[in-house]
Amino acid sequence: MGQYDNAVERQRLLLEAEDWAEKPKAIHCHSLTSMWYETEDSKKFLENGSVTDIQYNNGLIKRLQDGKLVHTFGEEITGEELVRAYVRGGQ
Repeated sequence: MGQYDNAVERQRLLLEAEDWAEKPKAIHCHSLTSMWYETEDSKKFLENGSVTDIQYNNGLIKRLQDGKLVHTFGEEITGEELVRAYVRGGQ
């Protein structure tokens, strides 16, 4: 049975990391154009008022305005990279 211990542990960590990845890391309600992830394209949404940026543990940032998704920043991390991020700081 010991031959499967590493595979079982790896799968357990992956499932935990996938659950962790979907949880918000930070929420920013603002009307700033100086966020570190801001692009020229995304600044146009700020002309219509404030936005809510939700940063997730998986690397994505979703921008909402009036409760609707208007822009997504970043790239979602998955697989081994996600497990490493989870082990490094998510537990």
